[in-house]
Amino acid sequence: MHEDNVEMEIEKVTVTDDAGRTLTCTVEHSLELDGQEYVLLLPIDSPVEIVAWQEHGDEEEAIPVEDERDIDLLFPIAKVVLEEQNLVLKRTAVTLTVEGELPDYVEDEDELAGSEGDEEEEELQFLASFYYEEQEFGVYTPLDPFFILARRDENDQPKLLSAEELEKIEPLLEPLLPQLEEQLLEQFE
Repeated sequence: MHEDNVEMEIEKVTVTDDAGRTLTCTVEHSLELDGQEYVLLLPIDSPVEIVAWQEHGDEEEAIPVEDERDIDLLFPIAKVVLEEQNLVLKRTAVTLTVEGELPDYVEDEDELAGSEGDEEEEELQFLASFYYEEQEFGVYTPLDPFFILARRDENDQPKLLSAEELEKIEPLLEPLLPQLEEQLLEQFE
């Protein structure tokens, strides 16, 4: 019965993007900046990313698929491939997600790290691969928690930030980020 009480204390919210897609998240942290309340959200389902593998000389480079038209083409194929692992691919707000139990993480060459030029490399776990028009694609999930920053509106509902809003509050967030990241990552270890 104790677990039910803990479950009830976690605030679940749903955010909607401009295309009308939704994403259910938990509220992990709340903070006030410049008189406005912001929340850090964590998707309930696991975020995933589709990458295209491109050869550059004798090395392969992973290029994230971000164009909506490309995702429209690849989504049905990725969905079928992930169903073989009992994972349900969803077209959600902010990011694609999968519902279901992820395979156990095994550290090996299936892991994908960000480009060498990235300030902070994002490590990803391999889930599946497939081909479309002779191009190899992979589906990966981040190993670190995937947080989304949202603003609470006048009805206390979280709203996704526009690029302009995010750019405006970034300078206010930067001094708080190291401490905030440390607190949040401690919760997930």
